[in-house]
Amino acid sequence: MILIDYRDTRPIYEQVVEKFKMLILRGVLKSDDKMPSVRNLAVDLSINPNTIQRVYAELERQGYVYTVKGKGNFVSDSTLLLKQYREEITERFREICREAAAAGIPKAELSEIVEQTKG
Repeated sequence: MILIDYRDTRPIYEQVVEKFKMLILRGVLKSDDKMPSVRNLAVDLSINPNTIQRVYAELERQGYVYTVKGKGNFVSDSTLLLKQYREEITERFREICREAAAAGIPKAELSEIVEQTKG
């Protein structure tokens, strides 16, 4: 489910946070699904349990998971998360478009770039 890229310059916890966010946003992990236990995930990924605890704390801070005392961590409502994520992407794209316009890149060229990058 999650692979760590040891050549990536980002800290391991950031990589794991990002991968969980994508699993949640893509619907692989659904609302109210139980997250793996800290200990089990640490063993599966061969990393320190404190790192996993940090991952879950960051995911909770960002609203991707919630904690139930004595039960574990669970996935938050992904509908709202997806809406927020799309809003963030849209705002970042608008900022890039403003920067491109300031750099003199024509709209036609931007449109062409968008078409080329569509998956």
